[in-house]
Amino acid sequence: MCGRFTLRAPAADWCQLLLPDLISEAFAVDDPPRYNIAPTQRVVCVLQEAAGEPLIAVKARWGLVPPWAKDLAIGNRMINARGETLDTKASFKKPLATQRCLIPADGYYEWTKTETGKQPHLMESNKGQPFAMAGLWDVNRSLAEDGQPIRSCTIITTQANQTTAHLHDRMPVILNHADFQRWLDPGFRDLQELKQLLQPASESLLKTRLVSRHVNNARHEDPVCVEPI
Repeated sequence: MCGRFTLRAPAADWCQLLLPDLISEAFAVDDPPRYNIAPTQRVVCVLQEAAGEPLIAVKARWGLVPPWAKDLAIGNRMINARGETLDTKASFKKPLATQRCLIPADGYYEWTKTETGKQPHLMESNKGQPFAMAGLWDVNRSLAEDGQPIRSCTIITTQANQTTAHLHDRMPVILNHADFQRWLDPGFRDLQELKQLLQPASESLLKTRLVSRHVNNARHEDPVCVEPI
């Protein structure tokens, strides 16, 4: 699964690498470095609202809140979506067809149990670069925050690769750059082909390292979270 992640790179850096056409717009969603992004927080999403429209970068609540939901708490159970079954789940089938997004990140955490407590591990690019996780988005208009409809998102997961499988049997789908256009295009609706994009990352993409247990507390948001031990 993916329950916490980082986006330490500024918008100009992740845009230049992933989506250079968005650079001018991405500054509107730029944040200070994020070391411990947790569910229910607002995260950066890149999406296309309708076929033929330009890509946009927006903030969305992490944890999908479907249009029919009457309580925000449902999103706490939908921070991740299994790639293998997206087209069989009512909450994910429509977003898979027309509401797909990219969620930029430069690391994510997993935990192992030890005799002294839960030990966090940080997975990040071998080259120290940002990457794009595959996601879905939706809008709930009945539950409003500050009078605005709630846009929310979920991160899609798949089988872990050999680099990360010793930590967890699932990992976020990290899309290849060549697949961005098809994934983001709402006009592309071949669900079986879309599901074929949701593969484990190559063994050489990520490295793992032990980090401070400071990150275990979701309220901690500082560089200590990623310090190696």
